[in-house]
Amino acid sequence: MLGLFSKLLCRSLPSRLRVARRAAALLLALLLATPANAERVKDLGQFQGLRANQLTGYGIVVGLNGTGDDSLIYATQAVQGTVSRFGLNIPPGVNPSLKNAAAVLVTAELPPFAKPGQRLDITVSAMGKAKSLRGGTLVMAPLYGADGRIYAMAQGNLVVGGLGVDAADGSKLSINIPSAGRIEGGATVERAVDTGFTAGEHLLFNLHLFDATNAGRIADAIDKTFGNGTASVLDGATVQIRAAQGGDARTRMIALIETLNIEAAQPRARVIVNARTGTVVINGAVRVGPAAVAHGKLIVKVDEAPAVVQPAPFGRGETAVEQASDISVADRAHPAFLIKGGANLAEIVDAINRIGVPPGDLVAILEALDQAGALTAELVII
Repeated sequence: MLGLFSKLLCRSLPSRLRVARRAAALLLALLLATPANAERVKDLGQFQGLRANQLTGYGIVVGLNGTGDDSLIYATQAVQGTVSRFGLNIPPGVNPSLKNAAAVLVTAELPPFAKPGQRLDITVSAMGKAKSLRGGTLVMAPLYGADGRIYAMAQGNLVVGGLGVDAADGSKLSINIPSAGRIEGGATVERAVDTGFTAGEHLLFNLHLFDATNAGRIADAIDKTFGNGTASVLDGATVQIRAAQGGDARTRMIALIETLNIEAAQPRARVIVNARTGTVVINGAVRVGPAAVAHGKLIVKVDEAPAVVQPAPFGRGETAVEQASDISVADRAHPAFLIKGGANLAEIVDAINRIGVPPGDLVAILEALDQAGALTAELVII
């Protein structure tokens, strides 16, 4: 039995080697066909008009375990509006205690080409004094677009990831945000948005970031695929495409354009400094000219040694504290070092590590290099 298994294994090895060789050849062909820094067109921008639309609504969440808005006036009005649908009215002057209900705002995003009957995920957020929406149910609420028309209806049971607990002595514990939750598929589309997709002779492709080089390369790739004159560059952020007529032809054309690969241009050389957090980000296009850097650091140390002075026995004096302070200053200097001309990102990082400075001092060095004209980059402080 063992000999038969060995024979089968030996027979299968050549076929495995052939499969491995074919896979390696295919991978090599793909690597050679695709540029090293190739980007898909769909990752660089989007077609104009094919965008999502924001929806917003106002509603009431019920079924809470005493964590609602209590007697908040607009929560009461929301409940009055809800029960009035069923022919019920709250007597005038009565302000019910609504600890089990909360007034909420409902938000959703309507994707392009969404059709009536499709489901949307919604986010429900308390807008009053409600402490938690855990265990609540959203009563049917309309969702409006920017034009004031109803595009979806929302309803369902909330999923809340947060937790809030109050103790009798006033102690509180909160984990995440219990006053907001989500309902997966909690809204139903009632109206479609007309995108004008099939109208007009052209499609416009807008880049996420202005880059004339990428716009030109996208137009060239489209012309190479569909023929010369199909695409033209309107500006550094928009490519105009002569589109086929009919929804099917345009959809297939867009699908093919989005899968095209282009060799994306290198981004602008930038150094991003976050002044609030001290974060410094340097992209790979940054270059530093020849420069010598010396960085020193002053350390100021203040020692306090207060002493208690006691009056003499049976004296009329009072006990007092005598202050004693000692201030010292030390200058911790680092030796100067040289940055070679045309230093790349790796060399810049090595130089920074040799200095051993915190982010705040690094910002000062980068600003000084920029002022000296040795930093070939745009210094952006956010």
